Amino acid sequence: MNSKKNFKELLGQVKAFVFDVDGVFTDGTVVLHPSGELLRTSNTRDGYAVHVAVERGFPVAIISGGKSESVRQRFQGLGVTDIYLGINDKLEALDDFRFKYGLELSDILYMGDDLPDYEAMQRVGIPTCPRDAAPEIKQISLYISSFDGGKGCVRDVIEQVLRLNGKWGPSTYALQ
Repeated sequence: MNSKKNFKELLGQVKAFVFDVDGVFTDGTVVLHPSGELLRTSNTRDGYAVHVAVERGFPVAIISGGKSESVRQRFQGLGVTDIYLGINDKLEALDDFRFKYGLELSDILYMGDDLPDYEAMQRVGIPTCPRDAAPEIKQISLYISSFDGGKGCVRDVIEQVLRLNGKWGPSTYALQ
């Protein structure tokens, strides 16, 4: 992690995004459906930002300990192809993702919210988290969003990176 530069300076080196799901795209609340499926709600603006990032050429990975096929379907619908579900070792999935795209760890912005993300977040160039993340995650994050998990934190970081790179604005509306 490069803590000598500030967050805004580091945004210029972002070439890819990695996100946890529960607590990042969701507020961490799950509803138990009689079928056994865990139902989650997510912020549509976060989803839109992911879609724009993918359309603008940024690799996006989802790395989650959860195994829900509805999560896979949601992200596939947004154009994400690198979806790692049921992952116990997030570092291994992170390495698989970065090697696939020839990325350095310093090229990656990772947003996580809890201890399963800790080790992977310590390795990337730009560790970030939602406002309501676990204290240990906040401590290692270069940026803490002003938004909670499931309430726009993903959009927050993606929009900042894309704006800096001239890839965000009204023209992205056509991508919906």
